[in-house]
Amino acid sequence: MEDATDAGIYARESSYLDRYVQLGAASGRVLSVSVPDTPEANAEADHSVLDRIFEYLDGLDPVAFDDVQVALTVPTDQRAVLEQVREIPYGDQLDVETLAQVTATLDADDQSDHTTVRTALAENPAPILIPDHRIRDGPSALPPAVEQKLRSLEEL
Repeated sequence: MEDATDAGIYARESSYLDRYVQLGAASGRVLSVSVPDTPEANAEADHSVLDRIFEYLDGLDPVAFDDVQVALTVPTDQRAVLEQVREIPYGDQLDVETLAQVTATLDADDQSDHTTVRTALAENPAPILIPDHRIRDGPSALPPAVEQKLRSLEEL
């Protein structure tokens, strides 16, 4: 997302997900990703990140989103969790305990840190770009049917 003038809402219908993929963007960053049944009325269809999301949904080749800037306005510990989730490669998965272990600011033996992980996943502002569907025993910010389709796409 190089263009700083891309502020707005963008959406496109996905036949694979049976719903729209919608993203909010500003200042060259993605603010949010959602999968509504109906997009915002003022949503536009053309955005480079949407193009890449649809390449990912086509499932022909793995697509990485590590170069897409996501504006994370979440508490520090949750940010650390979501940044760690972004590091999980296509087709790999972790569980909540392992995610807590590999997140530098958390203690895997502390159950409150497991709660931090689960909260970060459930409140993920940019699922797909921050692939919370790769955490096999954690919640997702996506509806269960969409989460399962993404897991199937990656053969998880």
